[in-house]
Amino acid sequence: MCLILVGWKAHRDFPLVVAANRDEFHARPTAGAAFWDDAPAILAGRDLECMGTWLGVTRSGKFAAVSNYRDGTDTSAGSRSRGLLASSYLGNGDRAPAFVAQVAANRDAYRGFNFLAADRDELWWVSNRASGPQRLAPGIYGVSNHLLDTPWAKVVRGKRGLEQVLDSAPAMEALLDLLADTSVAPDDELPETGVGRERERSLSALRVVSPAYGTRCSTALLVGHDGWVHFAERSYGAQGEERDTLRYEFRLSG
Repeated sequence: MCLILVGWKAHRDFPLVVAANRDEFHARPTAGAAFWDDAPAILAGRDLECMGTWLGVTRSGKFAAVSNYRDGTDTSAGSRSRGLLASSYLGNGDRAPAFVAQVAANRDAYRGFNFLAADRDELWWVSNRASGPQRLAPGIYGVSNHLLDTPWAKVVRGKRGLEQVLDSAPAMEALLDLLADTSVAPDDELPETGVGRERERSLSALRVVSPAYGTRCSTALLVGHDGWVHFAERSYGAQGEERDTLRYEFRLSG
């Protein structure tokens, strides 16, 4: 993912609300969101190159999402796919605090990442570009390709939009509409991450439109106190055209 917005225990009816965009090379093989044949409790899209995922949820109420840390000068040697962080957490029996501790201990196995992991009780964030795992208090959070809540324009705009969605009864379409914003930030609000000004400008939109690399899909997730999970994934083509929207609803087990 390249933008993950999370409302954690910030709404009386929905303890977990997520709106996230996955930015990736359009040529990278991908499967749309589904319950996995080899792990039927996991609902997620899948990277068919390394078999991990960028975001998913399980029937027991675990949630995970990952983004890369953008640094055009990074020469670190980590070789494991960052998507395996999310799929490993979703597929095992560990609770969030135990898993993020393992991630922190093995941080050098990956290039720069942000990782969010939740169970029904706790939400944690960890990055191998920060000092250690952090348990997150109730609130609204945003992460792009720097550290948690780094005030990049897209994070600030996205968090503000999520707050507005949470002011009423959150709706899936409202979350997907928030993620559809393709406006770019003014040049004086762009970060400098070593990829050049033109690239920074393109990547500053909530939804990135670019023929080679851009937003492949938007995901909206609502987990209610009533135990119902609402999940939608809207995919986009290389020219930014809207494609399929996959929708799932299920009740948490246990």
